[in-house]
Amino acid sequence: MEDLSRANSLFALDLYRRLSASNAEENVFFSPLSISTALSMVYLGVRGDTAKEMAKVLSLSSVSDVHSHFKTLTSTINRPSTSYILRLANRLFGEKTLNFLPEYLHSILKLYHTELQALDFIGAPEMSRQLINKWVEEQTENKIKDLLKRGAVNETTQLVLVNAIYFKGCWIQTFDTRDTQEMPFKINQNESRPVKMMYQKDIFPFRYIPEYELQVLELPYKKFKLSMLILLPKKTQDDSDSLLKLESELTIDKLLDWTKRDNMVPRMEVKVHLPKFKLEFESYLLKILQEMGMSSLFQETKADLTGMSSQDCHFNLSVVHKAFIEVNEEGTEAAGGSRVCDGPNKIESQSFIADHPFMFFIRHNPTDSILFLGRFRGPS
Repeated sequence: MEDLSRANSLFALDLYRRLSASNAEENVFFSPLSISTALSMVYLGVRGDTAKEMAKVLSLSSVSDVHSHFKTLTSTINRPSTSYILRLANRLFGEKTLNFLPEYLHSILKLYHTELQALDFIGAPEMSRQLINKWVEEQTENKIKDLLKRGAVNETTQLVLVNAIYFKGCWIQTFDTRDTQEMPFKINQNESRPVKMMYQKDIFPFRYIPEYELQVLELPYKKFKLSMLILLPKKTQDDSDSLLKLESELTIDKLLDWTKRDNMVPRMEVKVHLPKFKLEFESYLLKILQEMGMSSLFQETKADLTGMSSQDCHFNLSVVHKAFIEVNEEGTEAAGGSRVCDGPNKIESQSFIADHPFMFFIRHNPTDSILFLGRFRGPS
């Protein structure tokens, strides 16, 4: 499963760069694991060049037993916990007149724990759209609403693949609401906006990367199964964009090395200033995935879907992703223990003041999987 985790991380960083480039001045937030899982269900049913393209874009070419590993991964992530809520759910919605191969339906049930729900796209496309949106709302505690906009489903639609992920967790050490104060957040060299800045001082895993003047902080959630990792570049004194520079030079090896807990100072006393924020980000990924090299899947004359259906089917397939996150004093809600006491060898305090743009992700520590990934460039 380690190879799959790395493959998913490679895809996550590649997609992050492209979303950042197309939303240059905006906040970005998405669930790369959700997207990878949804696309892997399509990958299960494609053949020929379509399969080769998908494997390359998803970085799956060197991963053996891809779907078995995804089964293990999703089962591990969905394991019940008393310290947080984390659900990863998949569902296929297919046109009721289309004959899907029994082998494909059996495989997605066995490997992805989902069935295909037949809908009447031809006769009742709008009702079908509403049913799909309702399912997504239920899976994300009503945080993701109206995923498919009016008109996104029509009488030519044959298959809709939906993946939903929901996470809600409490910090292992919560922020005291009495310490939250309004502070300026520096959008760029010339502009600042007020944010509600949370504060606490405690022991956290921390690392400083001198060649990038980068602070890396891990804020664990209860039981340490999940963590938020924040990459905070130095605040610049000129017109340069330190976050943009970090994004352009960041590689998967650097990201994994910098945020590996074994490579961090495990017991640094850190004075943390972190904004309260709420983000909702919607992205239409068809064009981006085509630019990444997944082209034939979205071309009716080239898509090889013979692993799904023996019929000459050309799925009107769109890839829509919508993600929500709220970070506050109690913890994090995203649609991605006991307090650690001071020891006798306490290290001197380190200030971590996130009052300018930063990158962050939420990691499932047992599987080293990036559940959510984004950047905060300031309040809108």
